[in-house]
Amino acid sequence: MTRKQKRLAIIGGGMGFIVAAVLLVMFAFGQAVAYFYVPGDLGKANVQPGTRIRLGGLVETGSLKRGEGSTVTFTVTDTIATVPVRYTGILPDLFREGQGVVAEGTFAAGNTVFVADTVLAKHDETYMPKDVADRLKAQGVELSGKETIK
Repeated sequence: MTRKQKRLAIIGGGMGFIVAAVLLVMFAFGQAVAYFYVPGDLGKANVQPGTRIRLGGLVETGSLKRGEGSTVTFTVTDTIATVPVRYTGILPDLFREGQGVVAEGTFAAGNTVFVADTVLAKHDETYMPKDVADRLKAQGVELSGKETIK
């Protein structure tokens, strides 16, 4: 092998390594993506059962029901539409009706009940995730202006 051939082989091997690394990173990011929706958006979106999403909105007053063990059901609303949610686990301490919530999970077969595996509640009295606040304002929900974090 001449010097030129060796140099081309090293450059080709390096490029192959870089391409493989980029493909692995893209695959990893593709697996971790969870799209964000509010209940009003779900009617327009074609979310397939088993697709991981984040559902944000307000916990509807009077909808929290405790089941067997640590299973709870509640309804998330944006005042336009509602989505029933089932969660098995310990709810955050600050979780309560009428407050902002983001639930992450998938729809059960039939797209009627959202099965959450993660529930995030308000951080404190003046916090609501900016995405949730923006979507609720777009739906016409009156917010005091203190709920969002910049």
